[in-house]
Amino acid sequence: MAENKVIDNSQLELAAETFAKDRTKENFVKIMEHLEKAVVYMPTMMPDNLDKETMDGIRGGKGVKLPKDAKILPCLLKKDSGEQALPIFSSLKQVPPDKKSPAIMALPFFNCVSMAMANKEKVQAVVLNPFTQNVTLPPQILEIAQKRGQAAKPQKVKLTEKQFHQMAHGLVAYQLLPVFLYEKQKDGLEQLQQEEGKFLASLYASVYPKEIRMPYGEDDFSLMTLNVTDDMQITRIDMPEANLNKGLCCRIYAVWKREAEELSYYTIEKAENGNTIGRIYADKKHEIIEAAPDNGAEIETIMNLCMRESN
Repeated sequence: MAENKVIDNSQLELAAETFAKDRTKENFVKIMEHLEKAVVYMPTMMPDNLDKETMDGIRGGKGVKLPKDAKILPCLLKKDSGEQALPIFSSLKQVPPDKKSPAIMALPFFNCVSMAMANKEKVQAVVLNPFTQNVTLPPQILEIAQKRGQAAKPQKVKLTEKQFHQMAHGLVAYQLLPVFLYEKQKDGLEQLQQEEGKFLASLYASVYPKEIRMPYGEDDFSLMTLNVTDDMQITRIDMPEANLNKGLCCRIYAVWKREAEELSYYTIEKAENGNTIGRIYADKKHEIIEAAPDNGAEIETIMNLCMRESN
């Protein structure tokens, strides 16, 4: 059930009033656009086994928390043709005093659609504000609304264990470590240099859930720090070789410029043909710079990139 907050469907009511006067396709589309974002009121029977406070809240159309096993039974309207429709209302004012049901529930529109579609043998339509604008949503419209509602729901993606390892590797190399170093600057770099594999393993461990074993230990990481010039220090980090696919980072170069007190973060990334050099900036922007040289020439290349940047 919807949370206990103010429900403002004024734009929906204006669209319904316009459609009631001029029942064009364009005006109906505007109603649907508002409905898909709306929380509406639906008359129901009172669920069993509720305390007095919850029942009073339901009668007033307020947001309440129902027990998990509570069954919601909507009150249906019977049309002259004998068909039954599920009524929904844009506001409590749209419900005539003599037509009030035992309970009124505030529900997202898509929940009402799902309820109607799950009971097709009993419900032939949904009707918005049946005693005023009387906007009917026939089965074909409900089917479209149901598909749109399902598409709007966030989809859960289940990863295999190998895929999770690769995701964790990317998360550490492209997000967690650069964010830490750019935030902490020299202090963060010194912590990394002192703790080495212990620090990196702890970053990976922070990503892994209990049900998946973190496959890396301190010895799976190799760090080397070089003072390549009086002003420049480069720390090379060799990442674990396991689970490295195309697009993932196999080495990291953290560069510290003493005079400017400035950090730069470079990556060596696996590509289709050879490796590439990437860079991650303080604003988290990631770009590919150029093809990477042989392993033995990487440090010189990174140094030249940094010096070129300074000029």
